[in-house]
Amino acid sequence: MTMISKLSPALFPASILLASCGATAHVDTGPAAADVAVEEVATYERPWAAAFVPGTEVLVITLKAGELRGIDTATGRQFVITGAPQVDFGGQGGLGDVAFLPSEAAETVGSRTIYLSWAEAGENDTRGAVVGRGTLNCVAGGDCAVEGLKVIWRQAPKVTGRGHYSHRIRFSPDERYMFVASGDRQKMQPAQDTTNTLGSIVRLNLDGSPAEGNPLASEGGVTAQIWSWGHRNILGMDWDAEVRLWEVEHGPAGGDELNLVKPGANYGWPERSFGEHYNGDPIPDHAADDGFAQPAAHWTPVIAPSDMIFYRGDMFGGWKGDALITGLGSEALVRVEIDGETAHEAARFPIGGRLRSIDEGPDGALWVLEDGEGARLLKVTPK
Repeated sequence: MTMISKLSPALFPASILLASCGATAHVDTGPAAADVAVEEVATYERPWAAAFVPGTEVLVITLKAGELRGIDTATGRQFVITGAPQVDFGGQGGLGDVAFLPSEAAETVGSRTIYLSWAEAGENDTRGAVVGRGTLNCVAGGDCAVEGLKVIWRQAPKVTGRGHYSHRIRFSPDERYMFVASGDRQKMQPAQDTTNTLGSIVRLNLDGSPAEGNPLASEGGVTAQIWSWGHRNILGMDWDAEVRLWEVEHGPAGGDELNLVKPGANYGWPERSFGEHYNGDPIPDHAADDGFAQPAAHWTPVIAPSDMIFYRGDMFGGWKGDALITGLGSEALVRVEIDGETAHEAARFPIGGRLRSIDEGPDGALWVLEDGEGARLLKVTPK
């Protein structure tokens, strides 16, 4: 496990603060860290996520206010996608993730199953994340529409506030299961209570029902959905080449974590963290004997992770199998090398804006979205 000191940044040189410190840690702060080319392709208002339609070069982008956009990355043609759901927009909430089944890449035009997540309003000023499934219908060279969208999963319970929805969607590589990140909604203690799904990762069938073989399946109810718990605010999940699920999550004041996700594991929030509360109150650090799963890597100062993928292409030589994490406050693309069940930051690429999401294109280029108003869609390639 690698880590960064929680002591004052003034006590350490910049090269150390960029890295996850430890005997095996390394950060490339030399010329290689600048060997990427960044091209602005388009701008959007408060985007949150993007995904390529399988078998095409069309990128579907979610806007937090409740709109869907499409862009043909081969031609640059941009278009509106109709049929987006009504969302509870505000704070960290709104339209969230978009995901497709890679096996549906056979057809170059026509229908694809589309999964979307968003914040849904409830009674008495409450809200919660949901996942919906529908069909994306497109015409050749033309526009697209989402049809038959129905909610198939709801975060439980709905609570007050507008933060930490997480609602990231990933499918198992065999496409039998859907994994959904369910944030702690800034309530903290529910992350240690398995009678709800806050602060957890749930494992579902593709129709949103609890999958067989989940660690707490015998307890029934929403508990039967849970795969792991003790999480804070998960904003990135992906599978490595060994078919292992990893997630990256925000710590409080310090302590961002990269975790190897194991069934039935408790990752400690809010009982353990390498950060501290925003008011300065301490939180006990993780320890080998504390009974909780340990992070593979953690960051203080934080990188403020917003998304992650494992790189599978050939365009960036030597990156295959590495985790690529986008950062909000760090305004950087962070490359992380995996070593068994541990990890370390290998390089950091400042992009110059708060980064919201990352996707790999069909040719191996990286497509990065900024956060906020007038956010740029960036194509990142080797220099």
